[in-house]
Amino acid sequence: MGSNNMSHLNPKIVILIGIPGLQRTQFWIGFPFLGVCLVALLGNTFLLIIIPIERRLHQPMYIFLAVLSATDLGLCVAIAPKMLAIFWFDSYSMAFNACLTQLFFIHALQGMESGILLAMAFDRYVAICDPLRHTSILTSSFLIRVVLMVAIRATVLVGILPILLKRLKFFHSVVIAHSYCEHMAVVKLAAEDVQINKSYGLFVAFAILGFDMIFVFISYILIFQAVFHLSQKEARIKAFNTCTAHIIVFLEFYILAFFSFFSHRFGHVLPYVHILLSTIYLLVPPALNPIVYGVKTKEIRRRVAQMFVLKSGTQQ
Repeated sequence: MGSNNMSHLNPKIVILIGIPGLQRTQFWIGFPFLGVCLVALLGNTFLLIIIPIERRLHQPMYIFLAVLSATDLGLCVAIAPKMLAIFWFDSYSMAFNACLTQLFFIHALQGMESGILLAMAFDRYVAICDPLRHTSILTSSFLIRVVLMVAIRATVLVGILPILLKRLKFFHSVVIAHSYCEHMAVVKLAAEDVQINKSYGLFVAFAILGFDMIFVFISYILIFQAVFHLSQKEARIKAFNTCTAHIIVFLEFYILAFFSFFSHRFGHVLPYVHILLSTIYLLVPPALNPIVYGVKTKEIRRRVAQMFVLKSGTQQ
């Protein structure tokens, strides 16, 4: 599992060591991560079952939520199996092409999640600032186009990352100090000029996360202006309550995302701290999102209760 000082030409295998500095305890660290993944899988599966069958949830916000749930499930599937295999079964090796594939899916799904959060913010903006035109603007065809644009943007922009990595021939090591294949973690292995890789990685981050965050903030500035101009206090509270779930999900995603992003490139945090935070950033929002929307949405709570009542009734 140790690295050496030899230069590796076109490596076929890379070694993921898990959490550097915590290899002796990462076996136990795997259990809370497994719990988070199970919550994410269960919660998002419930949402994907409930939203299609509950007619009152056939609204743009909940259609976007269903897409977000599918994205979150994809993130868990892309990260958890290999990570837990490293923690529990010492399965450190991974084919280089499989590493690039995992890298692509992780970052593409991150980009899709960011785009869907922006689409949800736009839905809240139209619903509060221009409610009479909400149904005429957010039509079924418009929702399909938005989801396709979000998916295509993430796929195209992120798809170039593994292509640029594939052109690199020489690596000073094949040992990745991470629990999954992440772009900058792989770039740092190269023994060649990687300025293009670093610059394009920054461009992708700002073109997706930066762009989306700016426009989400603009949306909420306009939303808050409209809410505070409402004459009745009850109307202001009701309008604000329709946004609270999205605000919580948005903040948890972007705060963790930018802390992870900048600490990896410009920070001086301990490696194990960065690995833990970046893993939390990828796995905790998928677990929290269905909980937040489940608590805030009466129809989702009612459907979940009905499912458990039916299950307990059949067992009796």
